[in-house]
Amino acid sequence: MERKPLLPIKLDSYKPLRELVFETLREAIINGDLPPGERLMEVQVAEELGVSRTPVREAIRKLELEGLVAMVPRKGAYVSGLSMRDLIEVFEIRGALEGVASSLSAERATDEELEELERYLVKTAELIEDKDFAGVVEVDTDFHSLLYKTSRNNRLAQIINNLREQIQRFRQTSLSYPGRMKEALEEHRKIVEAISDRNPELASRLAQEHIENAENCMMQVIRAEKIVKS
Repeated sequence: MERKPLLPIKLDSYKPLRELVFETLREAIINGDLPPGERLMEVQVAEELGVSRTPVREAIRKLELEGLVAMVPRKGAYVSGLSMRDLIEVFEIRGALEGVASSLSAERATDEELEELERYLVKTAELIEDKDFAGVVEVDTDFHSLLYKTSRNNRLAQIINNLREQIQRFRQTSLSYPGRMKEALEEHRKIVEAISDRNPELASRLAQEHIENAENCMMQVIRAEKIVKS
């Protein structure tokens, strides 16, 4: 995968510069602009972002703690590659957690939250029609975040949040598979219907099937692009 150049940092935020640099690099990694195996050279990154090497160095250290960057002795920092084991483990955990979250949501979601979930379905359909891939990914993320919230289980939400970066990288890739966005929308629709019908068992099963389908699409992309390690 070819590396895309980074855009200069815009100082139109109240956040510290080091935080802006960190968020910019993290987003570039998650979006695939900085692909797995890409070397992060402080001088080059600093020049592209229009900053000094200090905030870049701090951001790289923080990204290493999140597992998005790996430090190789005597070689430097590299964007962490996705291994097949990483993929399988994350999807196994996510499938189980999504099932639990959907089951609890069927018991605990408010009418207002159900309406908000419905609105995400409508918005997703509009974005698919407009061929706005980035928008679909963003709304997909928001949909699942609300699903976790409606479970009313803070520890469950925290556990899923710990996998946020890995999940987001996989979400970007799986949704890029031809036809997957429309399939995912229909799967979301069935999950919301089960939750609205207050059917925990069905909601759980549909949620787990949704994640299994996402994993299958991810595997297809991997076979085509060879983007992960064995």
